[in-house]
Amino acid sequence: MSTPRSILLVDDSENDRLLMRAAFKKAGFDIPVQEARNGEEAIAYLQGAAPYSDRGRFPLPTVMLMDLNMPMKNGFDILAWVRNEPGLKRLSVIVLTASMRAEDVERAFDLGANAFLVKPGNLDALTAMICSLRDWLQINHFPPLGVR
Repeated sequence: MSTPRSILLVDDSENDRLLMRAAFKKAGFDIPVQEARNGEEAIAYLQGAAPYSDRGRFPLPTVMLMDLNMPMKNGFDILAWVRNEPGLKRLSVIVLTASMRAEDVERAFDLGANAFLVKPGNLDALTAMICSLRDWLQINHFPPLGVR
């Protein structure tokens, strides 16, 4: 079953989002990428709340790439919320953070993260990571999300 693929990138750092956009472009990533700047925006996006109510413009993502350390609601808060939402509990969530703390890795997986990636220090390494993500998205099968 082939479903449209999309990414929700959740990161409070404008510089990190800028680097991600550059890496997506350099990797030839043609899957739509939406962005949220903090945990509250990410939850609003996933709920389809204003200004994200138009699912044609703001489709539910196939994968959410998410930083951990953000204001308002951090990545752990978002992850716990997603896993408690019946319609979103199968969403593939990849933590993408600068943290290399073992406690963060363990907590992320305990809360239901599908993967934990450390942000590379340069654009070439980030592009290589995005190429791997692009390839994985093309071959992986994703369950449908049950929307309320």
